[in-house]
Amino acid sequence: MPETSSRGLVKVVLLAAVAGVAIGFVGGAFRWCLQQLDRWRTEMSSWSEGLAGPGWLIPVVVTACGAAIGAAVVHFLPLAAGSGIQHVEAVDRDEADPPPLALVPAKFIGGLFAIGSGLVLGREGPTVHMGAAFGAEAARRGGLGGDDVRLMQSAIGGAGLAVAFTAPVAGALFVFEEVSKSVRLRLVLPTLTAVAVAVGCSRIILGDRPDFLVDTVDSPSIVLLPVFLVFGLLTGLVGVAYNRMVLGAIIGVGYFRKIPAVGKAAVIGAVVGALLAADPLTAGGGDQLSQMIFSGGGLVLPTVAVLLLVRFVAGPLSYAAGTPGGLFAPLLAVGALWGVLFAAAADLVVPDQYSSMKVAMVIIGMSALFGAVVRAPVTGIVLVMEMTATTTLTVPMIGATAMAVLVASLAGSPPIYDSLRERMIGPPS
Repeated sequence: MPETSSRGLVKVVLLAAVAGVAIGFVGGAFRWCLQQLDRWRTEMSSWSEGLAGPGWLIPVVVTACGAAIGAAVVHFLPLAAGSGIQHVEAVDRDEADPPPLALVPAKFIGGLFAIGSGLVLGREGPTVHMGAAFGAEAARRGGLGGDDVRLMQSAIGGAGLAVAFTAPVAGALFVFEEVSKSVRLRLVLPTLTAVAVAVGCSRIILGDRPDFLVDTVDSPSIVLLPVFLVFGLLTGLVGVAYNRMVLGAIIGVGYFRKIPAVGKAAVIGAVVGALLAADPLTAGGGDQLSQMIFSGGGLVLPTVAVLLLVRFVAGPLSYAAGTPGGLFAPLLAVGALWGVLFAAAADLVVPDQYSSMKVAMVIIGMSALFGAVVRAPVTGIVLVMEMTATTTLTVPMIGATAMAVLVASLAGSPPIYDSLRERMIGPPS
């Protein structure tokens, strides 16, 4: 049983601060390395285009090798596979053992190779999982009991999410709404402490700015609220389809049991590498694509539709490779693309509104799709607000995200991490 005294609570908070420093610097370094790899990947793709002969093979080989190395890391530490968020939730429910500290280098190195080479994966899963490992280790070394070890891994996992997206409030909400599904003082205080310390430390490496630079967005007229509600309803269906795509890709790749995991990852990497050779915007986590949309990068609607279709498939396929990497960042890019398309369609019904609604639909598409897939609507809303530093869309964001979650729930589609957790722990004995 955890200590219930004030002294015991102080000890938990102090240990959370120490673990927050660790994930702040390690998570910040992880993000910084991925940013450099994103730039290198774009330059490599442009350079290979200018080569005589089959220069397009270079991105194919690079991504295939990166995916294979990521899968090889998982071979030595299977717990490093995938996002890791499902494991954090399983530990919180006492369905799995807390992660060992050895997970940190495995997620860090495997994630750099897999995500940095171009697989359509997010940085947040590895960062959350590394935070959970730091939290569990700090609790063990501090002599805390089993309940507090689980609590600490959840709290510092939330700090990892905060570092991954420079979103401290969303990182804390993620722990309360998604991981523990509870709000109690013994969880709130270490979580808030870890989040504050971690984001503060990561800013020493990354600087102090939101993930996306977005111009001021005017609050939409209340007359347009029904349009946003319809958008949310349709986004719920998109979320259901995306969840099924993720699970279907995992099951489909699992049918090839005779092929070693490293080989399957290399094949998937080669496919994604071919997409990268065709257009760098089809690969990677999607931050560059989302920022281009926010900056008015001149993507024509047919290109947006193709990118949406490609990334809708490439993200789940990349996740099925079994390398370290998450789902959130690619999911946000899909939501952004979907928002652009819906804004163009809405312009047919509400003429002359496309230019003013486009950015609003992009931002709301991110939060609504997150809510439909993860089923953590408050976290999704606040996460996107913090990433874009935009608060003028609060009312339509809440309405659209609520509708998206409602549709996904009525459709009987379970939250993605519930499905992934059940696959991880297996059927009940």
